[in-house]
Amino acid sequence: MVKEIIKRYTESFKLQVVREYEAGASAHSLKQKYGITGSTTIKSWVNKYGRAGYRSEMTYIQTAEDQHEFKAMKARISELESALAETVLENRMLKTTLEVAGQALDMDLKKTFERQS
Repeated sequence: MVKEIIKRYTESFKLQVVREYEAGASAHSLKQKYGITGSTTIKSWVNKYGRAGYRSEMTYIQTAEDQHEFKAMKARISELESALAETVLENRMLKTTLEVAGQALDMDLKKTFERQS
């Protein structure tokens, strides 16, 4: 039987890691140095015990041209999504019309039109 190892860190240990992080050490190097598992363990300690908070944040730097292109792409995506939704609705309407007409004529119109084309 394999026993699962559950690590519990003391508060003084957590504070030491946070101090080292705030002194400039990277979270990755601290994880390796102390064998800390978990992808967000150090981040949660820094948020809880740290003075300045976690250092890394995602920042996008764009030129004015990039921003304009990004807005144009978002608009194009919206247009394409609307066109797709309209096409799906039209397709459903045509299939339903074909089924209703087939029931009214007591024929399977799908098979009839498939043979002709």
